[in-house]
Amino acid sequence: MDAIADVTAFCILMNELEPEEVVVSPIHVGKGHVLCEHGLLPVPAPATAYILRDIPSYSADIDGELCTPTGAALLKHFATRFGDMPDMEETATGYGMGLKDFDRPNCVRAVLGEVREGADMVTELACNVDDMTGEAVSFAMDRLFEAGALDVYTIPIGMKKSRPGIMIRVLCAPEDRDAMIALLFKHTTTIGVREIPMHRYVLKRKMETVPTPYGDVRRKDVEGYGTSRSKYEHDDMARIARENDMSLDDVKKEIEGTR
Repeated sequence: MDAIADVTAFCILMNELEPEEVVVSPIHVGKGHVLCEHGLLPVPAPATAYILRDIPSYSADIDGELCTPTGAALLKHFATRFGDMPDMEETATGYGMGLKDFDRPNCVRAVLGEVREGADMVTELACNVDDMTGEAVSFAMDRLFEAGALDVYTIPIGMKKSRPGIMIRVLCAPEDRDAMIALLFKHTTTIGVREIPMHRYVLKRKMETVPTPYGDVRRKDVEGYGTSRSKYEHDDMARIARENDMSLDDVKKEIEGTR
């Protein structure tokens, strides 16, 4: 009956709150053994371990069961994603206290708030290579962009024994991390990939199509954090320059002069 009460109350509260996004930290399952109707079982219990498949979880230095099958099921159902708390302005905080005594507070915390405008979380992946051609690196970068990377760039570096090398860095959404790591191992010669979770702040952007005497030109408008600016798409500018035997500067002046 307590599990039914837990699930019902949780669902009612989530329905009342109507959050746009639910971010859950990696789940600490505890360690040791737990006594249940089926006897003495390892932590996490088999049902908990089954539900937590494909979810980041860990076992640390607290003896006891910290996540039950009911809790695991609720988190898996309602979580939009798993990771660090986003950059947000808190409006309320709630605590649920457990009855067992550990060497630290036995509680779960929920934080309600508004994510700052233009702020989100991204993952940066990096690896070093010193035995790839420029063409091979370019091919790997193309595959990463095709798979949804937010950005891919390279940095020239000096490696062991003064060998010149290349650092390849990939920015991606946290949920795309595993796919990007697999592509780095598949398309580069690296044997290790580093990961750094980080906050990102972006301006709002929209694409406008601007009519000109040379045809339509796309323009990217961005704004936020008290600033705004616009930029014409390079590919469209280059097309006009080639077709009319003009320089890029002349194309920009002509387009801006017609606005």
